[in-house]
Amino acid sequence: MMMSPGCGSPAIPPVITGYSRIVNGEEAVPHSWPWQVSLQDYTGFHFCGGSLINENWVVTAAHCNVRTSHRVILGEHDRSSNAEDIQVMRISKVVKHPRYNGYTINNDILLIKLASPAQMNMRVSPVCVAETGDNFPGGMKCVTSGWGLTRYNAPDTPARLQQAALPLLTNDQCRKYWGNKITNLMICAGASGASSCMVGSPAAKGDSGGPLVCQKAGAWTLVGIVSWGSGTCTPTMPGVYARVTELRAWVDQILAAN
Repeated sequence: MMMSPGCGSPAIPPVITGYSRIVNGEEAVPHSWPWQVSLQDYTGFHFCGGSLINENWVVTAAHCNVRTSHRVILGEHDRSSNAEDIQVMRISKVVKHPRYNGYTINNDILLIKLASPAQMNMRVSPVCVAETGDNFPGGMKCVTSGWGLTRYNAPDTPARLQQAALPLLTNDQCRKYWGNKITNLMICAGASGASSCMVGSPAAKGDSGGPLVCQKAGAWTLVGIVSWGSGTCTPTMPGVYARVTELRAWVDQILAAN
């Protein structure tokens, strides 16, 4: 797969203050996660996040149920602002993982081909994608970002992009919380007072499909895709992400064929 040169290197560096809670949120430095996209329906309602992996493709979660009538918004930080120089992209193709299972939530990945290439700039650039053999060990500190709920009972999703630093868990550690729901196609992060909110009411899934990124040789690398977790975003329960190392071969296959 064509990994973009300079992937994972934001022109505007992120500032991470530690294990903050996305539940209380910490606003990201504007445009410091330049691969973060907002997936919106025709009314402009933000329903999921996603990550730009090259000028033509965005990766998100299969459970986001993206359609070609939806839009991909690039370069956004404050969704309440009309002043941002965003790119509103049409979708030419949606490829859901053929083995996605809505009951087990295995293979929770979907690829979006943009109808025209994204324009790379200070605010829009791709994330690197974890490779099949990469190892991201338990305890490693990574970051998730999104416009999902900051409190499970908050009336609305936040206008500005939020971030949280989270430690990865081993799958054995994660099974202490979630039991045998955790498969080798998943990776967990959080549980030390931070979490991202996904399922529950439809409005609570604003983080879904968004990135979990870790640094590899200095470049931010997509390790997880926000998949599922606690409906009340309990900070004591780890969030569960699709494990990109296990899905990378499929991504390469789809990009090569399209």
